[in-house]
Amino acid sequence: MLHFKTYEKGPGLPWVTFVHGAGGSSSIWFRQIREFRKHYNLLLIDLRGHGKSKSPIYEKLKRYTFEVIGDEVIEVLDHLKIASTHFVGISLGTIIIREITERYPERTRSMILGGAIMKLNVRGQVLMRLGVLLKSVIPYLLLYRFFAFIIMPRKSHRESRNLFINEAKKLYQKEFKRWFTLTAQVNPLLAFFRINDCGIPTLYIMGSEDYMFLPSISRLVRNHESSTLFVIPDCGHVVNVEQPDIFNRQVIGYLKEVED
Repeated sequence: MLHFKTYEKGPGLPWVTFVHGAGGSSSIWFRQIREFRKHYNLLLIDLRGHGKSKSPIYEKLKRYTFEVIGDEVIEVLDHLKIASTHFVGISLGTIIIREITERYPERTRSMILGGAIMKLNVRGQVLMRLGVLLKSVIPYLLLYRFFAFIIMPRKSHRESRNLFINEAKKLYQKEFKRWFTLTAQVNPLLAFFRINDCGIPTLYIMGSEDYMFLPSISRLVRNHESSTLFVIPDCGHVVNVEQPDIFNRQVIGYLKEVED
Protein backbone atom coordinates (compact mmCIF):
# COMPACT_ATOMS: atom_id res chain seq x y z
CA MET A 1 0.00 0.00 0.00
CA LEU A 2 1.11 3.57 -0.67
CA HIS A 3 2.57 5.54 2.22
CA PHE A 4 0.11 8.04 3.66
CA LYS A 5 -0.36 10.38 6.58
CA THR A 6 -3.61 11.56 8.13
CA TYR A 7 -4.63 14.53 10.26
CA GLU A 8 -8.02 13.78 11.82
CA LYS A 9 -9.98 16.62 13.39
CA GLY A 10 -13.27 14.81 13.92
CA PRO A 11 -15.24 11.75 12.77
CA GLY A 12 -18.09 13.82 11.33
CA LEU A 13 -15.97 16.13 9.20
CA PRO A 14 -15.32 15.72 5.45
CA TRP A 15 -12.01 14.38 4.20
CA VAL A 16 -9.64 16.26 1.92
CA THR A 17 -7.13 14.11 0.04
CA PHE A 18 -3.97 15.71 -1.38
CA VAL A 19 -2.29 14.25 -4.48
CA HIS A 20 1.11 15.59 -5.56
CA GLY A 21 2.62 15.66 -9.04
CA ALA A 22 5.34 13.61 -10.74
CA GLY A 23 8.70 13.99 -9.05
CA GLY A 24 7.18 15.48 -5.91
CA SER A 25 5.85 14.01 -2.68
CA SER A 26 3.27 14.79 -0.03
CA SER A 27 5.80 17.21 1.48
CA ILE A 28 4.84 19.86 -1.12
CA TRP A 29 1.64 20.47 0.86
CA PHE A 30 3.49 21.74 3.94
CA ARG A 31 1.95 25.22 3.54
CA GLN A 32 -1.59 23.83 3.42
CA ILE A 33 -1.68 21.50 6.42
CA ARG A 34 -1.97 24.10 9.18
CA GLU A 35 -4.97 25.89 7.67
CA PHE A 36 -6.81 22.93 6.20
CA ARG A 37 -6.62 20.80 9.34
CA LYS A 38 -8.64 23.46 11.19
CA HIS A 39 -11.67 22.57 9.08
CA TYR A 40 -11.25 19.04 7.66
CA ASN A 41 -9.77 15.61 8.08
CA LEU A 42 -6.69 15.43 5.86
CA LEU A 43 -5.13 12.57 3.91
CA LEU A 44 -1.72 13.07 2.28
CA ILE A 45 -0.51 10.34 -0.07
CA ASP A 46 2.92 9.58 -1.55
CA LEU A 47 2.38 8.14 -5.01
CA ARG A 48 4.17 5.01 -6.18
CA GLY A 49 7.95 5.45 -6.10
CA HIS A 50 7.73 8.92 -4.52
CA GLY A 51 8.39 10.13 -1.00
CA LYS A 52 8.11 7.18 1.39
CA SER A 53 6.23 4.94 -1.07
CA LYS A 54 9.44 3.13 -1.91
CA SER A 55 9.20 -0.55 -1.23
CA PRO A 56 10.21 -3.63 -3.25
CA ILE A 57 6.52 -4.17 -3.97
CA TYR A 58 6.61 -1.11 -6.21
CA GLU A 59 9.25 -2.67 -8.45
CA LYS A 60 6.81 -5.20 -9.91
CA LEU A 61 5.30 -3.07 -12.64
CA LYS A 62 7.44 -2.33 -15.68
CA ARG A 63 4.92 0.08 -17.17
CA TYR A 64 2.61 2.36 -15.30
CA THR A 65 -0.93 3.34 -16.24
CA PHE A 66 -3.20 6.02 -14.80
CA GLU A 67 -5.67 3.27 -13.85
CA VAL A 68 -3.08 1.45 -11.74
CA ILE A 69 -1.97 4.65 -10.01
CA GLY A 70 -5.56 5.70 -9.39
CA ASP A 71 -6.48 2.32 -7.95
CA GLU A 72 -3.59 2.56 -5.50
CA VAL A 73 -5.06 5.83 -4.21
CA ILE A 74 -8.48 4.16 -3.92
CA GLU A 75 -6.84 1.32 -1.99
CA VAL A 76 -5.75 3.82 0.68
CA LEU A 77 -9.26 5.30 0.86
CA ASP A 78 -10.71 1.81 1.28
CA HIS A 79 -8.16 0.97 3.98
CA LEU A 80 -9.16 4.10 5.93
CA LYS A 81 -12.87 3.50 5.22
CA ILE A 82 -13.21 6.89 3.52
CA ALA A 83 -16.33 6.59 1.38
CA SER A 84 -15.87 9.93 -0.37
CA THR A 85 -13.42 12.82 -0.25
CA HIS A 86 -12.57 16.19 -1.68
CA PHE A 87 -9.47 15.83 -3.84
CA VAL A 88 -6.79 18.51 -4.07
CA GLY A 89 -4.08 17.98 -6.68
CA ILE A 90 -1.22 19.78 -8.37
CA SER A 91 0.24 19.34 -11.86
CA LEU A 92 0.20 15.68 -12.94
CA GLY A 93 -1.71 14.88 -9.75
CA THR A 94 -4.70 16.66 -11.33
CA ILE A 95 -4.78 14.07 -14.13
CA ILE A 96 -4.76 11.25 -11.58
CA ILE A 97 -7.65 12.84 -9.67
CA ARG A 98 -9.64 13.41 -12.84
CA GLU A 99 -9.09 9.80 -13.94
CA ILE A 100 -10.18 8.48 -10.52
CA THR A 101 -13.30 10.62 -10.65
CA GLU A 102 -14.19 9.34 -14.12
CA ARG A 103 -14.20 5.73 -12.91
CA TYR A 104 -15.33 6.27 -9.30
CA PRO A 105 -17.49 9.43 -9.26
CA GLU A 106 -19.12 8.37 -6.01
CA ARG A 107 -15.74 8.68 -4.24
CA THR A 108 -15.26 12.35 -5.19
CA ARG A 109 -17.08 15.20 -3.41
CA SER A 110 -15.20 17.86 -5.37
CA MET A 111 -11.97 18.37 -7.28
CA ILE A 112 -9.48 21.17 -6.66
CA LEU A 113 -7.05 21.10 -9.57
CA GLY A 114 -4.05 23.39 -9.14
CA GLY A 115 -1.65 23.97 -12.02
CA ALA A 116 -3.98 21.64 -13.90
CA ILE A 117 -2.85 19.82 -17.02
CA MET A 118 -5.70 19.29 -19.45
CA LYS A 119 -3.87 19.89 -22.72
CA LEU A 120 -0.26 20.02 -23.87
CA ASN A 121 0.52 22.95 -26.15
CA VAL A 122 2.98 22.62 -29.03
CA ARG A 123 5.94 23.25 -26.76
CA GLY A 124 4.66 20.67 -24.28
CA GLN A 125 4.23 18.09 -27.03
CA VAL A 126 7.80 18.70 -28.22
CA LEU A 127 9.11 18.39 -24.66
CA MET A 128 7.37 15.07 -24.13
CA ARG A 129 8.68 13.62 -27.37
CA LEU A 130 12.16 14.89 -26.60
CA GLY A 131 11.97 13.29 -23.18
CA VAL A 132 10.94 9.93 -24.63
CA LEU A 133 13.94 10.03 -26.98
CA LEU A 134 16.44 11.12 -24.34
CA LYS A 135 15.26 9.35 -21.17
CA SER A 136 17.63 6.41 -21.76
CA VAL A 137 20.53 8.56 -22.92
CA ILE A 138 21.01 11.36 -20.42
CA PRO A 139 20.70 11.34 -16.60
CA TYR A 140 17.09 11.67 -15.55
CA LEU A 141 17.81 14.53 -13.14
CA LEU A 142 19.28 16.64 -15.93
CA LEU A 143 16.16 16.00 -18.00
CA TYR A 144 13.92 16.82 -15.05
CA ARG A 145 15.80 20.08 -14.41
CA PHE A 146 15.28 21.03 -18.03
CA PHE A 147 11.54 20.32 -17.86
CA ALA A 148 11.19 22.18 -14.56
CA PHE A 149 12.88 25.25 -16.02
CA ILE A 150 10.67 25.23 -19.13
CA ILE A 151 7.47 24.93 -17.08
CA MET A 152 8.62 27.31 -14.31
CA PRO A 153 11.04 29.68 -16.07
CA ARG A 154 10.86 32.92 -14.09
CA LYS A 155 13.00 34.05 -11.18
CA SER A 156 9.87 34.19 -9.01
CA HIS A 157 9.29 30.48 -9.74
CA ARG A 158 12.68 29.48 -8.30
CA GLU A 159 11.37 28.15 -4.98
CA SER A 160 8.82 25.88 -6.68
CA ARG A 161 11.35 24.77 -9.27
CA ASN A 162 13.96 23.92 -6.64
CA LEU A 163 11.41 22.14 -4.46
CA PHE A 164 10.42 19.77 -7.26
CA ILE A 165 14.02 19.23 -8.35
CA ASN A 166 15.07 18.36 -4.79
CA GLU A 167 12.19 15.91 -4.48
CA ALA A 168 13.03 14.39 -7.88
CA LYS A 169 16.56 13.67 -6.62
CA LYS A 170 15.01 11.04 -4.37
CA LEU A 171 13.64 9.08 -7.36
CA TYR A 172 15.53 6.22 -8.96
CA GLN A 173 16.45 6.38 -12.65
CA LYS A 174 14.23 3.35 -13.36
CA GLU A 175 11.34 4.91 -11.48
CA PHE A 176 11.60 8.10 -13.52
CA LYS A 177 11.50 6.08 -16.76
CA ARG A 178 8.42 4.18 -15.61
CA TRP A 179 6.59 7.41 -14.86
CA PHE A 180 7.62 8.74 -18.23
CA THR A 181 5.78 5.88 -19.93
CA LEU A 182 2.57 7.66 -18.91
CA THR A 183 3.23 10.24 -21.64
CA ALA A 184 2.06 7.72 -24.25
CA GLN A 185 -1.39 7.64 -22.60
CA VAL A 186 -1.83 11.30 -21.77
CA ASN A 187 -3.04 12.88 -25.03
CA PRO A 188 -6.16 10.73 -25.66
CA LEU A 189 -6.99 10.82 -21.93
CA LEU A 190 -6.80 14.62 -21.78
CA ALA A 191 -8.82 14.93 -24.99
CA PHE A 192 -11.59 12.86 -23.36
CA PHE A 193 -11.48 14.97 -20.18
CA ARG A 194 -11.82 18.18 -22.20
CA ILE A 195 -14.90 16.86 -24.00
CA ASN A 196 -16.60 15.21 -21.04
CA ASP A 197 -17.94 17.27 -18.16
CA CYS A 198 -18.04 14.75 -15.32
CA GLY A 199 -20.55 16.83 -13.35
CA ILE A 200 -18.47 16.90 -10.15
CA PRO A 201 -17.89 20.40 -8.65
CA THR A 202 -14.44 21.42 -9.84
CA LEU A 203 -12.24 24.41 -9.05
CA TYR A 204 -9.31 25.04 -11.34
CA ILE A 205 -6.82 27.26 -9.56
CA MET A 206 -4.07 28.47 -11.87
CA GLY A 207 -1.22 30.97 -11.90
CA SER A 208 -1.39 33.87 -14.33
CA GLU A 209 2.17 33.00 -15.40
CA ASP A 210 1.40 29.32 -16.08
CA TYR A 211 1.66 29.97 -19.81
CA MET A 212 1.83 26.30 -20.84
CA PHE A 213 -1.45 25.21 -19.24
CA LEU A 214 -3.63 28.23 -18.37
CA PRO A 215 -4.95 28.92 -21.91
CA SER A 216 -6.43 25.43 -22.31
CA ILE A 217 -8.04 25.56 -18.84
CA SER A 218 -9.59 28.94 -19.66
CA ARG A 219 -11.23 27.42 -22.73
CA LEU A 220 -12.31 24.27 -20.87
CA VAL A 221 -14.25 26.02 -18.10
CA ARG A 222 -16.37 27.86 -20.67
CA ASN A 223 -17.76 24.49 -21.79
CA HIS A 224 -18.01 22.68 -18.43
CA GLU A 225 -20.87 23.90 -16.25
CA SER A 226 -19.49 22.13 -13.18
CA SER A 227 -16.14 23.94 -13.40
CA THR A 228 -14.89 27.26 -12.01
CA LEU A 229 -11.56 28.97 -12.70
CA PHE A 230 -9.63 31.18 -10.30
CA VAL A 231 -6.41 32.74 -11.56
CA ILE A 232 -3.78 33.88 -9.04
CA PRO A 233 -1.88 36.97 -10.24
CA ASP A 234 1.92 36.95 -10.42
CA CYS A 235 2.05 33.19 -9.94
CA GLY A 236 3.42 30.27 -11.93
CA HIS A 237 2.61 26.57 -12.14
CA VAL A 238 2.92 25.40 -8.52
CA VAL A 239 0.26 27.65 -7.07
CA ASN A 240 0.10 26.08 -3.61
CA VAL A 241 3.79 26.81 -3.00
CA GLU A 242 4.16 30.19 -4.71
CA GLN A 243 0.99 31.80 -3.30
CA PRO A 244 -0.09 29.60 -0.38
CA ASP A 245 -2.21 32.20 1.43
CA ILE A 246 -4.34 32.94 -1.63
CA PHE A 247 -4.50 29.25 -2.51
CA ASN A 248 -5.60 28.23 0.96
CA ARG A 249 -8.21 30.97 1.24
CA GLN A 250 -9.76 30.27 -2.16
CA VAL A 251 -9.81 26.50 -1.81
CA ILE A 252 -11.21 26.42 1.73
CA GLY A 253 -13.85 28.95 0.69
CA TYR A 254 -14.80 26.80 -2.28
CA LEU A 255 -14.99 23.62 -0.19
CA LYS A 256 -17.30 25.33 2.28
CA GLU A 257 -19.58 26.36 -0.60
CA VAL A 258 -19.66 22.78 -1.88
CA GLU A 259 -20.48 21.44 1.58
CA ASP A 260 -23.28 23.98 2.04
